[in-house]
Amino acid sequence: MREGEPDIFDLKGLTAALDDKAEYSLRRALEAVRVHLGMQVAYVSEFVDDRTYFREVDAPGLEHVIKPGDSMPLDYVYCKHILEGRLPELIPDVLDVPFAANLPFTKDMGIRAHMSVPIKLNDGRTYGMFCCVSTEPQPTLNVRDLKMMRAVAELTAVLIGREIDATTEHRTKLERIQKVLSQDELSIVVQPIIRISDQRLLGFECLSRFAGPENWTPDIWFSMAASVGLGTELEMRAVEKGLALLGLFPQDLYLTFNVSPETVMSGALAKAIPKKHGRRVVVEITEHASVEDYAALGGALNDLRINGVRLAVDDAGAGYASLRHILALQPDIIKLDISLTHNIQDDLARHALAAALVHFGRETKCQILAEGVETAVEFDVLRKLGVETAQGYFLGRPMSFVEAMTLVQQMNVAARPVAKLVPRRA
Repeated sequence: MREGEPDIFDLKGLTAALDDKAEYSLRRALEAVRVHLGMQVAYVSEFVDDRTYFREVDAPGLEHVIKPGDSMPLDYVYCKHILEGRLPELIPDVLDVPFAANLPFTKDMGIRAHMSVPIKLNDGRTYGMFCCVSTEPQPTLNVRDLKMMRAVAELTAVLIGREIDATTEHRTKLERIQKVLSQDELSIVVQPIIRISDQRLLGFECLSRFAGPENWTPDIWFSMAASVGLGTELEMRAVEKGLALLGLFPQDLYLTFNVSPETVMSGALAKAIPKKHGRRVVVEITEHASVEDYAALGGALNDLRINGVRLAVDDAGAGYASLRHILALQPDIIKLDISLTHNIQDDLARHALAAALVHFGRETKCQILAEGVETAVEFDVLRKLGVETAQGYFLGRPMSFVEAMTLVQQMNVAARPVAKLVPRRA
């Protein structure tokens, strides 16, 4: 042990440090080991082809000699010789080991003490080395120090393994979203929106569907896209496909689109919506979307509203965030979440909350739309509460454009309730 240092190295504290950000915790590990051993330089290297790259370095005052990003040939440094058994992992005094003493690396760097252990990943692969170097001999270095360093190297391997896994996962997600975009694996279905008082068809909500074997729900796809920086691009692809249908529907019908605050604030949405169709577009901000800057989002929404685009807040009644959206954004439409409308006839609390939102809508001149209406009983309760519009399986499942046009044509020649006209799909 070094003079003045504690006898027990704080591996427990170092393990906790590995839960921090990768680059920060790795630096802490290097510093802790270097100080404990009384060495001048500590570094973690990574082997790439025939070179060793210094990934992280702790060398106070010697940054001009060695720094992160530098590299050297594997044949030049000790690493390869240690792995192949020509040099020991622990060398208290390099002059006592003639093979090491005669290496150019030793003379060029002025090395007198050296300790280095391999960093092995879970798959058995040697990632690189955890090394400490001193320009002075360190005769007190012993097997206990070597065991400690091996333990730290194992912890480092865990940290690096996590980082590699995260990088691999990010790359996999990125490639999958890029495939969706490049191979046009996103399609649009629509779900009818009905005025409750006379069951008139008012418009459709555009919903995304994805090809491929994953069978993931749309929210997973969009969340994945956002995590790799392609959220706005994927959302805009869905919007553009929906807008392409707008001119094919009668002029008195509107379409609604789910978008994130980031997409609204990007300005891409305002550019994509033709001014002549603004009044036929509703933009939905979901309750689950976090908003960092309501002022900025409100300004971007105003650019849309100037052209007649209406704003809906989705999932009202499902959580606190929707209430913040409602108060901060002053939407034109409040959509009651399915958790509120489901079995509303059997739950006084749901009934009371829906009634309160209906009253709020009247006071603020905001339309109330009930989502997830699945039964005639729910539909009737919502009608009696004064809810103005609704959508759900009772009124129509998501359908293709062709099926939607059939519904529109039926509505033009028949006065029968929409619930009896909508194609029933499994």
